[in-house]
Amino acid sequence: MPELPDIEVYIEALTKRVLGRRLEQIRVEDLFILRTARPPIDSLVGRHVTALRRIGKRIAFGFEQDRWLVLHLMIAGRLQWANAGERLVARNTLATLRFDSGSLAITEAGKKRRASLHVTDGEAGLSEHEPGGIDVMTCTQAQFGTALTASNHTLKRALTDPHLFSGIGNAYSDEILHRAKLSPVALTQKLSMEQVTRLYRAVPEVLREWTDRLRKEAGDSFPTKVTAFRPEMAVHGKFGKPCPVCGTTVQRIVYAENEVNYCPECQTGGRILADRSLSRLLKEDWPRSEEEAEALRRRVQG
Repeated sequence: MPELPDIEVYIEALTKRVLGRRLEQIRVEDLFILRTARPPIDSLVGRHVTALRRIGKRIAFGFEQDRWLVLHLMIAGRLQWANAGERLVARNTLATLRFDSGSLAITEAGKKRRASLHVTDGEAGLSEHEPGGIDVMTCTQAQFGTALTASNHTLKRALTDPHLFSGIGNAYSDEILHRAKLSPVALTQKLSMEQVTRLYRAVPEVLREWTDRLRKEAGDSFPTKVTAFRPEMAVHGKFGKPCPVCGTTVQRIVYAENEVNYCPECQTGGRILADRSLSRLLKEDWPRSEEEAEALRRRVQG
């Protein structure tokens, strides 16, 4: 799933290409992606883009008269761009937005259709898509600690809960916990102040480093290598590989389609966590999917 670094770099690339530009056509190839009927999506045609904004892991396109298009790429959604006059070659296209400067395709690999588009009006409409997690790039340590320890969950669950922290998902949570030298199954309310401080410092450090790295990789081109598995990562997706810090073999805990990657030496005092028993524990405390988080938020509000 594209997380904060990926979304930030997407927005920077889109800003260069569509900000101030006129939307000339929207073609929806798969109706499942469109989750709202009012205002109609065709009402955006003919309007200029006035703003681009990150809302958690969502990209919000602001148009004239304060109308917004909110895109959530979910797990397998991606963006592809072609300049005006170029042929847009994209597979598994769900929708295409054609601007006077070029065309943007929203694609999604696989058979599951999770990506979504919502059309809404004003700040009030945008707030309905805000999960409520704090901005981890600007929050104070006190704010971070309060959010972290509000409930007693595993660190993996807490970091990836969009109600607590904005923009962190499965991949970068692994990297953050490795940088902070903390166990993914440590309970939030049992952390020492020193451990909370390490985590607070590691979060923006890792996210900023990866944003800079992805920005440099893309250069002036539109980002095309948006993936949760990168060779430069320390532990995420590196099961069976040596930890780049200490050389210990990276381990993992697997539950259903989810997994946690960690270094025993750096994070768990040399202990290899029992996969079977911890999978049962994480069955109840695994990070919620975006769909589950959204459903929970709506139940709480409504």
